[in-house]
Amino acid sequence: MAYTPELSLKSSQTLRRIAWALDKPMTKTLEIVIQNITMFIDRKKICSKCRDNSICQECIFNEQNHKVCGQVFQ
Repeated sequence: MAYTPELSLKSSQTLRRIAWALDKPMTKTLEIVIQNITMFIDRKKICSKCRDNSICQECIFNEQNHKVCGQVFQ
């Protein structure tokens, strides 16, 4: 892992509740949330501001990899 940001108490509490709902540990839940955030964010905005084009084909914001609203958490 390249960078580990510290969560606020409120964010940690929220993540914990999502983890309980998914019956998963918080670490796996955070991965699920990150992988599924593409349902709620404009990928074009992300791509236009991106500063690293070295992984575009694998990036979750790539048009082929982008999830749309309506898909559920795994």
